[in-house]
Amino acid sequence: MSAGERNGRQEQAIEPRFLAAGERALVVEFGDRIDRRLSGAVLRLDALLRSERPHGIVETVPTFRSLMIYYDPLATSRAELESAIRSRIGGGGEPVRTARLWHVPVCYEGAFAPDLSEVAARLGLAPEAVVSLHSGADYHIYMLGFLPGFPYMGDLPEALALPRRAEPRLSVPAGSVAIALQLTAIYPYESPGGWHLIGMTPIRLFDAARPRPALFAPGDAVRFEPITPAQFAAIREAVAAGDYAVAHQTIAL
Repeated sequence: MSAGERNGRQEQAIEPRFLAAGERALVVEFGDRIDRRLSGAVLRLDALLRSERPHGIVETVPTFRSLMIYYDPLATSRAELESAIRSRIGGGGEPVRTARLWHVPVCYEGAFAPDLSEVAARLGLAPEAVVSLHSGADYHIYMLGFLPGFPYMGDLPEALALPRRAEPRLSVPAGSVAIALQLTAIYPYESPGGWHLIGMTPIRLFDAARPRPALFAPGDAVRFEPITPAQFAAIREAVAAGDYAVAHQTIAL
């Protein structure tokens, strides 16, 4: 049995809960924690419903541990939808799933990384070691939320795990790369935030003018690649001119 077959059977073995979310939404919940296995089950169901959408579904939204399903109550009922979803979960068929591995340029220097020195001191590491650890892993995108295109990514190396800041900032610059708990993220817009800022990327995570406004999708992976301030300025200029495309490759799940 291949690793993919084993993973598929493990995901199918998770017994979901069906929870009402008002009159137009149904939540299919697979667990109560942030876990790659649970995320796999969520994304598998999302792919199943996208490939063979039951009548009445309007939209599906993956989260850390559940799939939110919005539906038209004039076209279907919660009972009908639950029955259709249960039959698909137990049906054994699984569509081919692919994702993208994104190569995201990040400057970890100076003003681009206002919390890096403090983070390093708290962790008992050199700043260079923090950068090496953070940029040395591929991160799984569990979900998008908080802001349009904001990716919640895991799993952060254990050596970098810190609680959120005791005092959140009122303003975090767009493009800030941050860590908190076992997660890392990128702020697509300027906003308040309580995560530790260790770098910044010049790319644009959300653009309403693009065919797919959010650059990332749940299930994608991200690899951070350190760049210099001069490279940051050049990429930012290219992004503003519409002449920069974030490097990526397709990966099988």
